[in-house]
Amino acid sequence: MRDDHPAASGHTPPGGPGQGVYLYAVTLAGKAEQSGTPADRGERPAGQRGVTGGVTAGVMGGVTGGVMGGVMGGAVRPVPRGGLVAHVSDVPLDRFGEEPLRRSLEDLDWVEGVARAHHRVVEALAAAGPTAPVRLVTVYTGEEQVRELLDLRHDDFMEILSHVAGRREWGVKAYLRRDAPPPSPEPAATAAAGGDSPGMAYLRRKKESLRGREDLWRAAAERAELLHAELERIAVASRRHRPQDPQLSGRSESMVLNGAYLVDPAREEEFAAVLDSYRDRFLDVELTGPWAPYSFTSIDLGTGRAGGVR
Repeated sequence: MRDDHPAASGHTPPGGPGQGVYLYAVTLAGKAEQSGTPADRGERPAGQRGVTGGVTAGVMGGVTGGVMGGVMGGAVRPVPRGGLVAHVSDVPLDRFGEEPLRRSLEDLDWVEGVARAHHRVVEALAAAGPTAPVRLVTVYTGEEQVRELLDLRHDDFMEILSHVAGRREWGVKAYLRRDAPPPSPEPAATAAAGGDSPGMAYLRRKKESLRGREDLWRAAAERAELLHAELERIAVASRRHRPQDPQLSGRSESMVLNGAYLVDPAREEEFAAVLDSYRDRFLDVELTGPWAPYSFTSIDLGTGRAGGVR
């Protein structure tokens, strides 16, 4: 799961604990959402800018019509508006209100459960068509606020969905190989070591070992930069994320590249071939995905802080 859990914001509506609306992602409207009355279709008020050109209708109709299970087991349902669909489910505000959420976010098991349910919904949506995921724990007080969001950020969502349509996100992590052989010591240093006292010889070996590790890391980092540059030329878009802590990566080796790449299917074989060419004595390269395009759908929802009750 991603390490960007949002903080709570906004306020709990008056009247005591109730239900909030948890937002997972936004997709293009399919035929099911485009049928019915203008109100059902969520037609946009006159005077707003039109749909971004070149975007075809999605195939999301019926995918989340109260069938898929979301956060805390809530049934995921579509909220259509102006050619877009927000996918939401109900959550109790006694867990997702401002104050309860602050406490809940300190419970890592609870956060992991929410994250898994959130990502499960997003991945199912992304498998069916262009999808713009939102960050974890984005909760509104009702569907009308969600419709207002789709009105307000209509063109932004359309631009994002057009950009990711037909493309997939791949993750690439590169690690310094644990068993990489250190550089050979300089001949002069080796010769000089013969006349050292035991203490001096020990300090010299420690210094050479440290220098060897630094040289290895530098060589691996340079190789990782070249790898990223080649992948960047193939991908439609790329993002460099911070190297993960070993507790998150599950590996003890140093991570020298943590990249995300949005790739056209026609170039995925070329992409994989580049990865193979960089698996050498310095780098252990790991490919993950395909993923929903989290790294390429970032949108500021206008609250100053992502997540929480709006």
